[in-house]
Amino acid sequence: MAVMTIRNIDDAIKTRLRIRAALHGRSMEDEARAILRAALSTEPVRPRDLGQAIHARFAALGGVDLPEVPREPSREPPGFEA
Repeated sequence: MAVMTIRNIDDAIKTRLRIRAALHGRSMEDEARAILRAALSTEPVRPRDLGQAIHARFAALGGVDLPEVPREPSREPPGFEA
C-alpha cells in the first residue's frame, strides 16, 4: 500500500476529522481512508447542460399541449400612400 502525507490542514478540519473518527470508533487515519474510499468509489456525476436540467426538473409533470399560434397578421399592415 502507498503512504501519503497531507500537510497544512486547517485546525478546524483536523478537529472535525478527529470527532468524526471518534464517532465511528476509528483512528483519524482510518477515518480519512474511509472518507477517501467513499468519495472516490462512486462514478463521477456528469454535469448537465441547462436544457437537460430543465427537462429533468419538469419531466414528472408530463407534456403540455399549447394552442397553435395564428399565422395571419393580427392587424392590417400600415399603408404608406400619400
